Amino acid sequence: MTAAELNRSSTAFDDADRLGAQLIRFVRAINRAKTQLAKHGPDGLEKLAYAVLFCLVHDGPQRTGKLAELLHAEISTISRQTRTLVAHGLVERRTDPIDGRASVLAATPEGLRVFEENRRLRNLWMADILADWPERDRGTLIALLDRLNSSIEASPPIAEPKQGPTP
Repeated sequence: MTAAELNRSSTAFDDADRLGAQLIRFVRAINRAKTQLAKHGPDGLEKLAYAVLFCLVHDGPQRTGKLAELLHAEISTISRQTRTLVAHGLVERRTDPIDGRASVLAATPEGLRVFEENRRLRNLWMADILADWPERDRGTLIALLDRLNSSIEASPPIAEPKQGPTP
């Protein structure tokens, strides 16, 4: 490796470290906001229950195992959350159209209404935060987050990292 390659590699590593710190800060801030929003929500659902509802609204009916995979959670955890969602009338069980012996979970009209209300509250909150940002900066943030998410989704599992410089 040439000195120039090593320098670029070290710079990339340092940038990755700075990005990691900012992502941790971001996740903490978002989790704090989600907790505050959940306290004010009329339905009293846990954060993971909203994540399940989000998947069902965006991805359509799913089996419990697929939801667990999508949310990186144990099947027992997803089952507990879906029982709560079913009890609140936000999710229903349906016969799996591919395998009639199995069932899938689907958002109900009430589940969609609750999802949309929470989305509206989130968007109002985020719009208020970004109100003094120039439109160009908002667009840049959205584009860069989209690019970062796409890169993360396309990357190999973390257990198989590429060899890089050590700190």
